[in-house]
Amino acid sequence: MSPRYAHITGWGMAIPEKIVTNHDLEKMVDTNDEWIISRTGIRERRIASDGQSTATLAAEAGLRALEVANLRPADLDLIIVSTSSPEYLFPATACLVQDQIGAVKAGAFDLSAACTGFVYALNLAAQAIRSHSIENALVIGSETLSRLVNWKDRNTCILFGDGAGAFVLQASEEVGGVLSAVMRSDGSGGELLVVPAGGSRHLTSLQTVYEGQHYIQMNGREVFRFATRVMSQATQEAVAAANLKMEDIQWIIPHQANQRIIEAAARNLEFPMERVIVNLDRYGNTSTASIPLAVCEAIQDGRLKPGDRVVMVAFGAGLTWGSVLTQWTGPFPTRRKVRPKRVRFWARLRSLLRRLRRRLDGLLWGRGGTA
Repeated sequence: MSPRYAHITGWGMAIPEKIVTNHDLEKMVDTNDEWIISRTGIRERRIASDGQSTATLAAEAGLRALEVANLRPADLDLIIVSTSSPEYLFPATACLVQDQIGAVKAGAFDLSAACTGFVYALNLAAQAIRSHSIENALVIGSETLSRLVNWKDRNTCILFGDGAGAFVLQASEEVGGVLSAVMRSDGSGGELLVVPAGGSRHLTSLQTVYEGQHYIQMNGREVFRFATRVMSQATQEAVAAANLKMEDIQWIIPHQANQRIIEAAARNLEFPMERVIVNLDRYGNTSTASIPLAVCEAIQDGRLKPGDRVVMVAFGAGLTWGSVLTQWTGPFPTRRKVRPKRVRFWARLRSLLRRLRRRLDGLLWGRGGTA
């Protein structure tokens, strides 16, 4: 069996229109623009509107990625949505995306590894392609973290924003695409970044709501120390695993959490900051969406080109961290043209018909029965 590689052939992003600046936050909590910029590098962030959710942003980003790859949703074998703010505990947000885009053959599941989740998901999809299990995958990082933020807590509300980014991965025998990956975790630091209530340990109650246990809580100092250590380590491990050296890398695309963490990692690696892609000043920390958002912008402005070797590296709650080294490809040649608006129309129609069919089946076969 010939070796196969997982190439990134499509990319897309979706961001809410609403912008909340540091000056807006000055009116809400005891903070100021200068303090936020000096501590984090963030100037503004995007916030989802009432009509937007993790699933709708994910579907929009996914369709745009499919359009770039010129791949029909019906050709997808797998959809992974990495998110820390899922639509529901279950069903998986990925299943809702599968329905919204009409990916009729795709298996779909969510992956929960906090801000490292997109790196984990990218590696899992690549491994499925390499093992000949699938041909095409859609990997999405999507977040509406603004709904998990306590807007009275100045330590966390300044950090997070909403958005989604997506990659299409396709199989090829040509060398390239995802070359190596690193996935690590340390659950002993799980309490450093957590949403305490809403799971099976602390059920939702009047007390948990009153105490604000459904909001993000973070030990910022400890997370900072952890992140500055593991970001450079994970980058070096991925480069070594691909039998390359840091001099062979054109770009590092880090998780966009904090400017000082990114700069510290670059110093540790002796890697020039002008080859580190950063956009957190305009989006804040979008968790699993941050790396694909940065990639999309780097392609749009002409920095990232086919043939470039890129390390994507992240850290997050769990504690988790990891990295992926990829040789950038771009879309495979094809005559097909995917039109997202047409795709979405037929997906909605198909979903409506399937719901109708289940209702009819229930009337015909479900009398007297229960699941």
